Amino acid sequence: MSETQHNFVAKHYAPRAAAYVSSAVHSAGADLDQIESFVRGRADARALDLGCGGGHVSYRVAPHVREVVACDLTPEMLAHVKRTASERGLNNIVVQQGAAERLPFGDASFDILLSRYTAHHWRDMEAGLREARRVLKTGGRAVFADAIAPAHPLLDTHLQTIELLRDPSHVRNYSAAEWIAALGRSGFCASGLTARRVRLDFASWTERTKTSEPCAAAILLLQAQASAAVRAHFAIDADGGFELDTLTIEAVASAT
Repeated sequence: MSETQHNFVAKHYAPRAAAYVSSAVHSAGADLDQIESFVRGRADARALDLGCGGGHVSYRVAPHVREVVACDLTPEMLAHVKRTASERGLNNIVVQQGAAERLPFGDASFDILLSRYTAHHWRDMEAGLREARRVLKTGGRAVFADAIAPAHPLLDTHLQTIELLRDPSHVRNYSAAEWIAALGRSGFCASGLTARRVRLDFASWTERTKTSEPCAAAILLLQAQASAAVRAHFAIDADGGFELDTLTIEAVASAT
């Protein structure tokens, strides 16, 4: 079943790879600035960009470290990252295909691990976190950044529903509490939490994933029929744009 899901995700994102390289939401942001600051002064470090997508973490981190390994499930994503890195003269970026739940690296291979907007696609989030801990040196530092679910079930249900309608490869946006608990069970100690809100334009949000017209219409219908509490929390506007909760977690790999 795991391999089937991996294949499904890779196939789903193959024709969408270029859109993630050019995505304004993914190529900029305060969380990306934070990640760059996080690695400054680590010129000898080997870093893993886990679930690299369009490679935006790799591009920002590469000037500050010895090597960045950009790892993703989708070969087409990696081809775009390799080409873009070459165009930008970032020769210390290498690419490697692999699933988060079964990384193709030896134990303690990296000094730094970075993962941004990818864990909500993993079939088994905790297996991915355990693998992240395995390939990171004890005392190594990590950043996990992702969209998160609100704690209240009313808001959580709305978010998961529109995410799945938009992107059938979506698994789950986890809450902050779920993230902290999962990291602790996987061998990490969270050392810093930064919550943010990101404004999403409905048209570009759905175009990026090539959401079908019926599914996009269903999302708009759900938004229109949502309760006042849901509309207020997500700041839903008349065009379907809304605000998404995100969390950037800085963590340390604990001694096993």
